[in-house]
Amino acid sequence: MDYFSSDFKLGILGGGQLGKMLLYETRKWDIYTKVLDASEEAPCKVACNEFVLGSLLDYDTVYSFGKDVNVLTIEIENVNLDALEQLEREGITVYPPTKSLRTIQNKATQKLFYVDNNIPTAGFQRFAYKSEITDSIKNEALDFPFVWKVAQFGYDGQGVKVVRCLEDLEELPSGECIAEQLVPFKNELAVIVARSASGEVKTYPVVEMEFHPEANQVEYVICPARIPEEVAKKAQKVALAVSEKIGQVGLLAVELFQTHEDEILVNEVAPRPHNSGHYSIEASFTNQFEQHLRAILNLPLGNTASKLAGIMVNLVGAEGHTGPVIYEHLNQVLAKKGVTPHIYGKKQTRPFRKMGHVTIVNENIERAREIAQQVKEKIKVIAKE
Repeated sequence: MDYFSSDFKLGILGGGQLGKMLLYETRKWDIYTKVLDASEEAPCKVACNEFVLGSLLDYDTVYSFGKDVNVLTIEIENVNLDALEQLEREGITVYPPTKSLRTIQNKATQKLFYVDNNIPTAGFQRFAYKSEITDSIKNEALDFPFVWKVAQFGYDGQGVKVVRCLEDLEELPSGECIAEQLVPFKNELAVIVARSASGEVKTYPVVEMEFHPEANQVEYVICPARIPEEVAKKAQKVALAVSEKIGQVGLLAVELFQTHEDEILVNEVAPRPHNSGHYSIEASFTNQFEQHLRAILNLPLGNTASKLAGIMVNLVGAEGHTGPVIYEHLNQVLAKKGVTPHIYGKKQTRPFRKMGHVTIVNENIERAREIAQQVKEKIKVIAKE
C-alpha cells in the first residue's frame, strides 16, 4: 500500500500530547490522519487532517470513527475494545491488536498474564472491591505495606498509592483493584520494544526513570541508564519476552524494577509511544513516534541507537496553580546548550498536569543530568493571576 501523499487514512484514538507528537511524523511523511478525542481543546486538533469530537469509550462513536480508516492505532489504551473487535472482524487493521489491548487495559489481567507466561513480576492479590482488602488484612492474608492500583483507567500517577495502614485506604475508590507487593528496588527502568506487523523487532536502550515522590510521576528519564551492561541486557531480554508473548504490533513500553540483587521485575506496560521515550525525539536516530508509524505500517524499522546522551524533564503544573497557563523563565532555558522544550498545547494548567517536556542532549550523561536539574529548577508552570 502507498501511504505517502495518497488516499490512505490513518485513524488515531486519542488526541493528547502523544498523538500530537505522532502527528509531527505523519505530517513529515504526508500521511492523511483522522483523530478522535473527547476534548474540544485536544492538542491533536491543530495538526490532523480530520478531527472528530467524541468519547473513546462509547461503542458507536469508536465504531463509526474507525469504519472509514485503513489502519487504526491508539495514543491511549482506555478505549472501547468491543468496537475495535468488530472493526477487526470487518477488515479494519487495528494496531496494537485488540487481543493485546484486552490483556493490558486491566492491570489485574495484565498481572495474571505475567504469571501465566513466567514473566518476573512482583507478587499481588486481585480484589473486586476495596472492602475485600480490609477483610484480607484482618485475616492476615495481606500485610502492610503494599501498593494499591486501580484495575482500570489509571494514568499519570493517578490510581496508584502506597498503603501503609488502614487509614490510607479511606480515600481510595471502591472498585476493582490489585494489592501489589512493595518492591525494594535499586532503580526504575524502562525499555521500549518496537515490533512490526511482519515480526521485525528492535529495542531502544534501557532508560532510567526518576519519580516525583508525591505525585508518582516521572520527573526525569535518563538515557542510557546508569547501570551495568549485564543488567541492561537482562532488562531488554525481559522486555522482548513480554512483547512477544503479548503479540504487540507497534511500540510497547515496558516499565521495570531493578532490585538490589539486580533481578528484573516487570512493573507494567503501555502499548503505545510513552513518556519514557520522549528523549528520542532529539537523542535517537529514529524517534519513538516515527518508529511506531514504521511498525504499524509494516515499514522497515529504524535505527534505535542514540546520537548523544539524552535526558527528558517533565513539565507539570505547579502545586497551588489552576487556570490559564504561563511558562516562567522559558527564554532562559532556551539559552542553554542542547536544550529543547516541547509545549503540548494545553491552555489550562492544574497541579501535576503534564504540560510539556524538555529534552537535554550532551556528549556526557552526567553533564546532561546537571543541566536537566537546572531546567527543572528554573521553569515554573503556573497560572495567570
